[in-house]
Amino acid sequence: MRTLDDILEEYEFLEGDERYSLLIELGRELEPMPDALKTDATLVRGCSAAVWVYPTEQTAEDEQRLHFLADSNAAITKGIVALVIAAVQDKPAREVAAMDVTGALAPFDLKNQLSSNRTQGVPNMIALVQEHAARIAGN
Repeated sequence: MRTLDDILEEYEFLEGDERYSLLIELGRELEPMPDALKTDATLVRGCSAAVWVYPTEQTAEDEQRLHFLADSNAAITKGIVALVIAAVQDKPAREVAAMDVTGALAPFDLKNQLSSNRTQGVPNMIALVQEHAARIAGN
């Protein structure tokens, strides 16, 4: 998965429809999420499209790192999910629990680039990711 910085570098050079295309491409690059994990328990509430986020954990260098599988039934929304995941993927749980994910995504100016119904679930996705990180980090 690309880093958020790499994505932003490309995003800043694009305009309008090209940005939509990049988001769709990011969504396609997400690690596949098995259909068996797309359940009511992994469904993110408040999204206009169906969004599923499944947290997994990896231990690296004696610390818990977060790894998420995610999917959506809408291409643009799936790209937004990919942005959120790119901000936190494979980072230490402690770091993600304390991270300003909203601030990390601010340069993408999603609220002004996309319709409000496409971005309304972003705070819920961020909250889910950070709640899981805090649980793993023991906070």
